[in-house]
Amino acid sequence: MTKNMRHTKIFADGNLTVGRVDPNLYGSFLEHLGRAIYGGIYEPGHPDADENGFRRDVIGLVKELAVPLVRYPGGNFVSGYDWTDGVGPKEKRPVRLDLAWFTTEPNEFGTDEFMKWCRAAGVEPMMAVNMGTGTVKDAARLVEYCNHAGGTELSEYRRSNGADKPYNVRYWCIGNEMDGSWQIGHLDAESYGKKALEAAKVMRWANGEMDEDCPSPLRLVVSGSSNHEMKTFPEWDRIVLEHTYPQVDYLSMHRYYEYGAGRKRPLEDFLGSADDMHRFIGTLRATIEYVRAKVRSEKQVYLSFDEWNVWTQSAERTEPAWKRAPHILEDVYTFQDALVVAGMLNTLLNNCDIVRIGCLAQLVNVIAPIMTKNGGGTFRQTTFYPFRALSNNARGVALRTISDSARFENMYGTARCLNEAVTYDPATGEVCVSLVNYGQEACEAELELRSLGNLKATERTEMTSSDLFAVNGFDCPENVVPHEGELPRVKDGSKAKIVLPAMSWTFLKFSRIA
Repeated sequence: MTKNMRHTKIFADGNLTVGRVDPNLYGSFLEHLGRAIYGGIYEPGHPDADENGFRRDVIGLVKELAVPLVRYPGGNFVSGYDWTDGVGPKEKRPVRLDLAWFTTEPNEFGTDEFMKWCRAAGVEPMMAVNMGTGTVKDAARLVEYCNHAGGTELSEYRRSNGADKPYNVRYWCIGNEMDGSWQIGHLDAESYGKKALEAAKVMRWANGEMDEDCPSPLRLVVSGSSNHEMKTFPEWDRIVLEHTYPQVDYLSMHRYYEYGAGRKRPLEDFLGSADDMHRFIGTLRATIEYVRAKVRSEKQVYLSFDEWNVWTQSAERTEPAWKRAPHILEDVYTFQDALVVAGMLNTLLNNCDIVRIGCLAQLVNVIAPIMTKNGGGTFRQTTFYPFRALSNNARGVALRTISDSARFENMYGTARCLNEAVTYDPATGEVCVSLVNYGQEACEAELELRSLGNLKATERTEMTSSDLFAVNGFDCPENVVPHEGELPRVKDGSKAKIVLPAMSWTFLKFSRIA
């Protein structure tokens, strides 16, 4: 070890697991917002568009990210959205004002187009129903349109629109951020809890779940707190769950972080995001267990972290109101943003026993890892790379880690200088390790990976930069990219040492020696 270099030990044992890593932890999100849909995934006339107007270059990048599930159509948009506006002949669909984002919605892309895009991109749909201006009946009718085989007005309408077979959508969000005063049709916890219970009930009925042998029961997500800074947190979550616990499967949670240049400790406060995210999850974990005990249920409700990312919410909007598909919320991510996103991914993995769904918000153009140019090309943002590495590799089970990492002060309290996650896939024998060094100096990490057999290192990928604010762009698409590093030597089958550069993200893969 280099003299005076910080040293951290990380211990993980194959017998000590957090839980199974649900592939849906690597989900994402598409909303009718900015250029996420129009000019993002959908651009008829683009040189690389298919017969449906879907950009094939974007689909290729989505597949590269290995995104298994995508939430749609919102987000704030859904609370004022009438889903019937987005089905049927396009020339007859109404053009509407979107009061959520003050844009004009042409409704050229709707439910049927989204289902076709999901098939093309190889992802599972996660639909959201309108609990703002929408009714319980509206929610049930959308389930019927999507999932009923035929013989009713709505199911036959779907068939006439080109989908002979039902979509069999399993995952459904019952509204979005209904605790927020910014939400169209905002409700208090009691009112929303009662409405969500009725919506869940009739949605299940429309799906044919009166019969206990229903082959594909819905997986329902009830709206939790928009973030843990809400004055109603966590009482909102408790009240809503007490109303809905028997009928729902997940409690939704959302959280965005940003770099605040005007803060006292802007860098440290930003780098503390992942540890703060962990505490947020911990509070809702406890809330779920409390309600579970109170309602005397053996059923486990899980968390759906269906909006998370870095988002500079303080940025001013420059596009005028009522524009179609404006350039808004198009954050260009820096190298330090990628470090924070990598730490947040580690946090999701380290809580995979309770967090079963995660949706990086969003997927294309709007606070997204993929950026496009109208009529032109694409580029991968800095945040694309840690997501890609973990979504493609970190599967199986997450292992509990014990670390003696030093800590640093930030606005949330303290956070670890070295943020880690370790997964093991029994099917392949592969061990994946994600390490984020938030320290402003290099450190040596000593890994001990017990009970996993004899291991050898097979991959080492690193992201480093001398400029924390370095970005990628159309003119510099590979300015910040991962690079291969020297493989660490494994001693005694389970021990390895690695020097981690200051302010860096490192991904390691080990394979079991036969």
